[in-house]
Amino acid sequence: MKFLRSLITLAVGAASFACVATAQAEDIDLGIISTDSSSVLKQRWEPLIEDMNKQTGLNIKAFFATDYAGIIEGMRFNKVQVAYLGNASAIEAVDRSQGEVFAKVLYANGDAGYKSVLITNVNSRFKTLDDVFKNTKDVTLGFGDPNSTSGTLIPGYYLFARHNTPVNTSFKNVMPSSHEANLLAVVNNKVDIATNNTEMLDSLQKQHPDKFAQVRVLWTSPLIPSDPLVWRKDLPQATKDKLRKFFLNYAKTDAHEKAVMAAIFGYGGFGASSDAQLLPIRQVALFQQKQKIESDTHLSADDRKTQLAALDAKLGALNTEQSKQ
Repeated sequence: MKFLRSLITLAVGAASFACVATAQAEDIDLGIISTDSSSVLKQRWEPLIEDMNKQTGLNIKAFFATDYAGIIEGMRFNKVQVAYLGNASAIEAVDRSQGEVFAKVLYANGDAGYKSVLITNVNSRFKTLDDVFKNTKDVTLGFGDPNSTSGTLIPGYYLFARHNTPVNTSFKNVMPSSHEANLLAVVNNKVDIATNNTEMLDSLQKQHPDKFAQVRVLWTSPLIPSDPLVWRKDLPQATKDKLRKFFLNYAKTDAHEKAVMAAIFGYGGFGASSDAQLLPIRQVALFQQKQKIESDTHLSADDRKTQLAALDAKLGALNTEQSKQ
């Protein structure tokens, strides 16, 4: 009889343990690119993550890497399952880390995107772009993360390439850093010029108008599509459904949710998206590769011809795909 009771007790205990295990929330790591210091990013994003946990039933934790590559590699090795990225870093995640764009941020003011800028201190000797390009060998440049859209890719193509000024060889000194660090370096006269974006400038104007007054904008890029959200393709469909439902319905009417989004660069919520939003950024990246190959004196004529033909084929395919959108 004691033996039977022991068996029943063990069976009940095992069943209880199984129920607890079944009820345990799925762990999801949300990677957030390092546009600012980790402490600033945590302050901005933690309220949203708390709401995600409550509304989805998932166990979502923020992952802040010191650079963009940390998020991309984290997704590649399944240490990060969902990520907030820029368009250029999203391309890397899609191509190398089983990523897929499923949403994008929306702006409270109705803007469809943001812009890259080149900035200097208001008291610097640079009043116009012409002043910068007169003698770049005497200019210190604060540049973006290698995987940054607004800090590197867009100014690299639309600004420096069009002025026939290769970033790596044309300046006195080039110091890649985060948007926040570059902005402060300009304000404090630690660099002559720096790349940045309109999101950071808007945030600085609202939070520190005195520091914003120390910034002069020398150049503004064409519009960049708003930042995408990327998940790993192999996430369970039920998890994807929970995440999609949360993001696409968040901050539509609730005042608290609207305030949470406003604190993150003035965002107004999220909209549906796909890998198609990366097409124009892919075109810019391929065109830059063409320019590098065309100016590479170490390549033989045949190698140059072969590599350019391959890039032209990729550009043609992208143009065809974009025309279908």
